[in-house]
Amino acid sequence: MGASTKSHELNPGPLVDESHLFDFVVKQGNGVKGLADSGLMSLPRRYVHPPGERIDRKQVIDASPYLGAPIDLSMLEEEKNKEKVMRELCGAAEKLGFFQVVNHGVSLEVLERVKEAVHSFFNLPPEKKAGYLKGRTPSPNVIYGTSFSPENEESLEWKDYLSVRYMNDDEAMQFWPLECRDAALEYLKSANKMIHSVLSTLLQGLGEEVDSSAVNLYEEAKMVNMNFYPICPNPELTVGVGRHSDLTAITVLLQDDIGGLFVKVEDKGWIEIPPVQGALVVNIGDTLEILSNGRYKSAEHRVIASSTKDRVSVPIFVTPGPFTMIGPLPGLAEKDGKPVIYRQLLFGEYQNNFFGASHQGKKSLDIAKI
Repeated sequence: MGASTKSHELNPGPLVDESHLFDFVVKQGNGVKGLADSGLMSLPRRYVHPPGERIDRKQVIDASPYLGAPIDLSMLEEEKNKEKVMRELCGAAEKLGFFQVVNHGVSLEVLERVKEAVHSFFNLPPEKKAGYLKGRTPSPNVIYGTSFSPENEESLEWKDYLSVRYMNDDEAMQFWPLECRDAALEYLKSANKMIHSVLSTLLQGLGEEVDSSAVNLYEEAKMVNMNFYPICPNPELTVGVGRHSDLTAITVLLQDDIGGLFVKVEDKGWIEIPPVQGALVVNIGDTLEILSNGRYKSAEHRVIASSTKDRVSVPIFVTPGPFTMIGPLPGLAEKDGKPVIYRQLLFGEYQNNFFGASHQGKKSLDIAKI
């Protein structure tokens, strides 16, 4: 790192008081949006990540050997093409754990509306957003925050978020913020059929009989996260989201056109998942890796912010309920000729462990290993 870059790290500017930064960003609810709006000229020390945790675009490898063309989900409805699409979905889940889908049943208008709604919420005055901080929010299912687990992190992540867990329409209409409520609900409901279809297909692809009620158990809980990555003065020194895998069965992600999502190819390096207009990104989560006894890959991924534009993304996290047991499907290990590598555990146990630490790559899976 050159001397000029180092001086930027150490002199974030007169508008940032490092000693009060945590209170300003986390406790008062200003978030990194508040930092960006303060006229920040360079990155505060608390956001500078060790070199090994940063994303060096020069070391990103070509995605084409690992990431296939977007998969056309409309062909799942056609008997003659169903087998082909199943092979594509299951092959992508085994190879990388990330793939893109098109003709998924969520209209371009719905996707655009939810992206606009994210900007609307995060452009609210800080005091209005702070009304949804943990401890202040009118509902435990609606949480505004910043970074991932700021109390446990040595280096903070350059991201603010609003998480809304869907319970029922009445609860959503009462408690979800008006600025994004209708668009987020429309996005979730439009995606529900596709979520069920993709998860059912992936479970069927394991070759085990999984009835519809079992699929419903694994997709029982759904949460929409609205992520906001403000313009960052030194994105090369920090991360928007650190290295992690998701705890989900599957995650469905809407990216905007800015890019910045990177996925680890085991033993090879990192690739970028390029934005494709109208496409959604689907990734395998830890729950499905456990259910498949490791056949499907819950890929490690991370995000970089932009120095020129605010970036947004909107994942739908699809998980079992806390009292659902997760573990390799019966008979799968024997059929694959492999040892059982994961134990049976309550999803709630896994979830509590996942959120009890900072992002640490795929270490979150250790608790489930035999």
